[in-house]
Amino acid sequence: MNAVLKPAEDTTADQIRAVFDRVAARATALVDTTAEQRADKIRSLLKATLDARDAIIAAGHKELRLCETDLDAQLLMIKSEAEFIVKHLARWMQPQKVQGSLMTLGKKSYIQYQPKGVVIHVSTWNAPIAEALVPAFGAIAAGNGFILKPSELAPYSAQVLADIIAKAMPDDEFAVVNGAAEAAQALLACPFNHAFYIGGHAVGRIIMRAAAEHFASVTLEMGGKNPTIVDASADIEDAARKTAWGRVANAGQVCLAPDYALVHASVERKFIDALGAAMKQMYDADGQGFQKSGFVPRIVNARHFARIKALLDDAIAKGARVECGGQTDADDLFIAPTVLSNLTPDMKIMQDEIFGPIICVLPFERREDVIREIRTRAKPLGSYIFAKDREAIDWFLQHTTSGSCVVNHNLIQSGTNPNLPFGGVNASGIGRIGGYYSFLECSNPRAVVEEGPPVGDPNLMYPPYSDKYKQMIGQLLSKEIKMPDAAINLINGIIKVTSAFKRG
Repeated sequence: MNAVLKPAEDTTADQIRAVFDRVAARATALVDTTAEQRADKIRSLLKATLDARDAIIAAGHKELRLCETDLDAQLLMIKSEAEFIVKHLARWMQPQKVQGSLMTLGKKSYIQYQPKGVVIHVSTWNAPIAEALVPAFGAIAAGNGFILKPSELAPYSAQVLADIIAKAMPDDEFAVVNGAAEAAQALLACPFNHAFYIGGHAVGRIIMRAAAEHFASVTLEMGGKNPTIVDASADIEDAARKTAWGRVANAGQVCLAPDYALVHASVERKFIDALGAAMKQMYDADGQGFQKSGFVPRIVNARHFARIKALLDDAIAKGARVECGGQTDADDLFIAPTVLSNLTPDMKIMQDEIFGPIICVLPFERREDVIREIRTRAKPLGSYIFAKDREAIDWFLQHTTSGSCVVNHNLIQSGTNPNLPFGGVNASGIGRIGGYYSFLECSNPRAVVEEGPPVGDPNLMYPPYSDKYKQMIGQLLSKEIKMPDAAINLINGIIKVTSAFKRG
């Protein structure tokens, strides 16, 4: 790898305000850009990103010890998102005709999609390139100016992003500002129109408070404790292998990672054994130990390492049993893939999001116990169901709530199908990201009604109200309006044809 890396330098508060003013001044003209012009910008940004592959891989390895293939998978996610938007953007930008109603006879009703203005994004560190660019594509597609504040916890990736964007985009349309909390606060003080945020609850609340000051909209993705449900009918070996992969990917530093597994008591021991075996097969295939694996990333920094280790130590001190792993190394920021059992509600690891390569296994006897356990926590970003029994799958889908759900796998609902919306519910997130949904988040769907030729007496609705008009309103209030859409469309067609003949 020949890439030369340097960490991003902080942007001052005065510089941030100047950047914002520059982007805001340009944003008013972006409404006139065509679908092809916007698509060209996305293509340019994608090309610059792929051209920077060596630097992206070097930064990801330096920050999280990620392997090349995992980083290529993130680039594939970015490529898929960009190409999907480019393919469909012209259609999305077209005014969307909507069905007429009895009270809009003779009129044309449609939705016009307008850019919101200046969109900001306070991004996070665990997949810094993808998490920065996927929302950006949506903002550009919708015709907005965009300002990105990458995470200071991934400073090398932040600089790579700044280099990519400087190469691909005009600095008055897409700008990058860098720094820690002070930079984020300076950006949030600017009168932005929409904010994206990916991260935890504490900062999510700050983003929402700032947005309230500007009456701005927000898209928040904030993770949570994601449950995995393993039904008695599940293929246990398959469920264990997939769950082990989902938990250890990115060293568990994934917002969608399974946090704890609720396993039917009849298969609990089999699942625990299979989970440990799968972890060893994938991450200790040569028997040299998890720490020697090239596929176990590291924790992002010492503070997060200490937080995760404290959760592990507290659980063990209170009686949790280590079924697999458990090893840690502060100097290497290493936490082994770990399986815990014999958990109790007073353990902090059962209360806080782990965001590390540790999974907790809890048994259940009845389905209702699963629902009760999940509902003791905030609604999760993702949930997972492993079962062969179709009735069991449908029951769990019906009685659980999450931003997304996967049946008989995990982690595959994000970045794999741009037709799907990605986001949380309540505490795990607000709004949706991905494909058309990113475009919608960054657009004002403006309702438009265009007056048509007069229907009946055009003065009927104006005061002083006639007895005929009063009677008409009274009849509409007193009975169900049953005119079908087909009839409304037929009448509108007749009105249009009649009007054309009158003009002729």
